[in-house]
Amino acid sequence: MLKRSLTEDAQEVFRAIALIELGARMQVLESELTLSRDRMIRLYREVKGVSPPKGMLPFSADWYMTWLANIHASLFYNTYLFLKNEARCSHLDALTKGYRLYLEHCQHSETEPVLDLTRAWTLVRFFDADILQLTKCCRCTGKFVAHKHDLQHNVVCGACQPPSRAGKTKKAAAARQEALSAAQVAQAA
Repeated sequence: MLKRSLTEDAQEVFRAIALIELGARMQVLESELTLSRDRMIRLYREVKGVSPPKGMLPFSADWYMTWLANIHASLFYNTYLFLKNEARCSHLDALTKGYRLYLEHCQHSETEPVLDLTRAWTLVRFFDADILQLTKCCRCTGKFVAHKHDLQHNVVCGACQPPSRAGKTKKAAAARQEALSAAQVAQAA
């Protein structure tokens, strides 16, 4: 059995708390930390007030290919790479800091986050397994998430060429319905 110092143990606990607060599932904690499963479950209950959720993790790389998920995944992964390669952060620090920056960006731009921490972690694992790659957009020259063996010439990202259905969400439909109702009330008056 490996003995750790109290400071190393405390650092692991603080990492676990940070991941739990960001919404990490037990599989993420078990993969990234060296704490015992029982200890992580107790810690999860203490931080969240409930038992950790059960069930399978997302497993399809295709989820990241839909236009909105692709934009968010590309934003997060480019941030993660910058923190890992340029800022010399460890994998776990780049993951947590990159995810926090992603959440701040969503909050600042008043958009709902599409990625949760588990999907962000899974995205990084797909890149590590050579399932996904970054492809350069021929219009904006930004790099976006794509399947590993997709074509790489004259490809346009979802931000430069959104599909025709883009922006037709429930929220936009509700706003149109509200505007229509207000117009009908104004006509009746």
